[in-house]
Formats: sequence, C-alpha cells, structure tokens
Amino acid sequence: MHIRPEEISDASAVSAVNAAAFGSTVEADIVEALRQRADELISLVAETDGEVVGHVLFSPVSLAGHSEVQLMGLGPMAVVPTHQRQGIGSALVRAGLKKCRRKGCSAVVVIGHPEYYPRFGFVPASRFGISSGHDVPDNAFMLVELERGSMQGLSGQVTYNEVFTNA
Repeated sequence: MHIRPEEISDASAVSAVNAAAFGSTVEADIVEALRQRADELISLVAETDGEVVGHVLFSPVSLAGHSEVQLMGLGPMAVVPTHQRQGIGSALVRAGLKKCRRKGCSAVVVIGHPEYYPRFGFVPASRFGISSGHDVPDNAFMLVELERGSMQGLSGQVTYNEVFTNA
C-alpha cells in the first residue's frame, strides 16, 4: 500500500471509493464540492497495486471568535469494502494528521465513530468547550490537538464549509 497526495487524474477513482464505502454518492459529492469551493485542502489516496482503494480529505474549519486558530476537519475518509480492516484507513488518517501538523494547524476535528478515532488521539471536543453545531452525540464530535496545549482556553462552535450543510 502506498499513500500519496490526490492528483487531478484521481477524481473519478476517489468518487468511486467514496460511493463504494458509503453506499451512496453523498460523500463523493461533498468531496467534489469541496474541490470547487474550498482552499487549503489536504486530500490523500491509498493505492494498492496501482489502484486507488482509499481516500481521506481534510478541509479548513473555523472556530467562532478565534479566527487566528488554524483548524482542519477530517472527512470524509473512505476505503473500498474489499480493502477494509487492513489498516488503510488508519494509515490515511495518520498521514493526513502529519500533513496538518506540518501545515501549522492547531487541531483537527471529526464527526465520526467514537470507537475508531480515539486511537489517533481524538477526544470529545466538549472537553475543550468546543461544539459542532450539528445534532450528533457528544462523543461523536472529537478533536485532536496537533500541538499540545494549542486549544487551551479556547471555546466556541466550529463551522464547517457550507457544502457539508447542503449535502
């Protein structure tokens, strides 16, 4: 398996991965809309034998009242069903977090499975006084600090790109 930045020529393969993993085109449509409307994306693919089998996207999010803080939102993250449970998703998340750290991001947020994301250091964002503005269980909206203490004393609501609301 090889993790690399997504290239323009990967667009249809990335759409296929997301559609296969989620059983609909909603996430694929979100990825396409973010490509068109968001800056500073981190988009990685996982290849096995030259075939794109996984994808992860990180996009900028904002924290109300703290425009100086650089945050990213993780998602969607997808692996085709025939390649799930082989560590591909974990490798994508770790590589993406590393890129976010190098980019100078303070933290990354995710709305996801509370059994999966803590292995990467994610904890409920409510511990930092941070909310998502989405109707999700407290333990499903998580945050990982990329620089220890970077979220100390900050609180507020995270706003995702509008494409997530319109999906």
